[in-house]
Amino acid sequence: MSDLDDIDLQPEDFESSVPLKKVPYGDVFEASRAGDVDRLRYLLESGVNVNARDRWDSVALYYACLAGHLDAARMLLECGAICSEHTFDGDRCHYAALNLKVRKLLKAFEARPPPLAPLQAALRDTFLGCSANAYGYTAEQNSDAPYSLVPGNSANGATSTSHFPPDVVFYVQGRPVEAHRVILSARSPFFKKKFQMEWKDRKEIRFSREKLSYPALYSLIHFFYSDRLEIAVDDMEDLVRICKVCKCESLQILLEKELIHQRYAEYKALRDIDNSQKRFILQGLSLPDQDRLSTALHHMLQISLANSKREWNLESDVDGLVSIVGSAQMIDFENDLADVCVKVEEKIFRCHQVILAARSEYFKARLSRMKDFLEGSNGLPDNTFLCLEEHDLSMGAFEKMIEYMYTDGLKDIDPDQAEELFDAASRYLLFPLKRAVADALLPHLEMVPPAELCHWLILSDMYGVLKIREYCLDAMACNFEMFAETLEFRAMLLTLPPPSGDSTLRTTAPSAPGAEMNTAEGNLLDDLREKWLEAEAAELDERDESALLFDKRLEMLMHLAEQERSGVLDDTS
Repeated sequence: MSDLDDIDLQPEDFESSVPLKKVPYGDVFEASRAGDVDRLRYLLESGVNVNARDRWDSVALYYACLAGHLDAARMLLECGAICSEHTFDGDRCHYAALNLKVRKLLKAFEARPPPLAPLQAALRDTFLGCSANAYGYTAEQNSDAPYSLVPGNSANGATSTSHFPPDVVFYVQGRPVEAHRVILSARSPFFKKKFQMEWKDRKEIRFSREKLSYPALYSLIHFFYSDRLEIAVDDMEDLVRICKVCKCESLQILLEKELIHQRYAEYKALRDIDNSQKRFILQGLSLPDQDRLSTALHHMLQISLANSKREWNLESDVDGLVSIVGSAQMIDFENDLADVCVKVEEKIFRCHQVILAARSEYFKARLSRMKDFLEGSNGLPDNTFLCLEEHDLSMGAFEKMIEYMYTDGLKDIDPDQAEELFDAASRYLLFPLKRAVADALLPHLEMVPPAELCHWLILSDMYGVLKIREYCLDAMACNFEMFAETLEFRAMLLTLPPPSGDSTLRTTAPSAPGAEMNTAEGNLLDDLREKWLEAEAAELDERDESALLFDKRLEMLMHLAEQERSGVLDDTS
């Protein structure tokens, strides 16, 4: 609630203004109208377009605001629902809001757009890390700011070194936009074709057409990186023309529809009174799945992996009749725009430096040092690939790791790979990977026996994977007697600190330097006791007595485990 404290909202305000009802089979519009947050959460997590329109041209947020469901409205806003005033959807929600508190919630989220997913946030930081783009973004937010920037330098004259450098610069109306070829090629067939032909070896591209608008092109390229479009309403017509050229058909259709709504927007009649710049914000979730950033990069990754396999087969030719140099013409390596090779075990993976550097501080540091080394090398061709070699990592685990780096998700996972991926997430400073592995692993955990669940609890606690840790604790608390009869559970108790509530007896340490410590995560048995008390629905005045009974039960199980361990030792001796 800290983000909303300044608009005078209390927790009780998020109770619906009308009686709730359940719509277990309803769509996103029915769930929003009814205030069924459980159904709404399920639909949004399943990938439903939060800004989809029904046959009456209304979005889900409109129905939540109309009915006064503050909790449902907040959930939709956090998932990227459009609420900006002076847009068709935003104005309808503001005008339809049941009360002032709903309007205050809309205003709060209009000033604070929903956070980007890790992939989009990382690539947006890479885009804005380019000094010309960072200054351009500031200038676009403040259109009255003068533009004076030397390409490659920051606004104060200092060269930016904290970002991954671009490999192409566009000049529009004398102003630079820095970018990376692989991102533009993945998002636009127009750019992909140009980089394969006319712009193949060009580092700078200058546009002379007067009709080409710098704000429109800048906003489009920013969208390619972040899946979030932010543009002034006055520049939208220029952007539609650019989308048509770049073959961004889905985005073009949405913008054309919004332009129709803008022509009838009420603020058009108030220009003499309110001449402030109106901006339009569009989330990538409004586009079909095949036109989103993660899907585009996944397609690029598939091409790179296919080329990697073919290149590996050529290199491993036992007869030596085929070499990778002699076979360069046999394989179309230009389509994947790969610029770095990573060797894991005996396989070579073709990857893209900007993706690896954006997602992992480890790769950013290592690639930047290798580039500095190559800059001082003479006699090397310009197209020399950087080559990295990673040790103590299997080919399968690395392939899953780059799948996450390119797509922000994992479609499926072998449970035997989970521990290696948890370790890789720590080693490569890719901590969000742990949650992606946990999401893919949870369906498997629902079918494992209690003995195996004990293993996953220890593993998740060791690596700080909170989602699996919580799942295991919940399962053990709800089925405590069943676990108490399990030999592995009793043996596990001997490896854990006793339940005490003392925060000094933590079982979890940071996974790696720079990892955040979760201070709410403490002693495993303390947490298990709390889960058990919740499952038993112990009354407040009986919690101390119930906790004491739980501790005595644990003591008995530990004593039994000691006897079992001693018996095993006696048998082996």
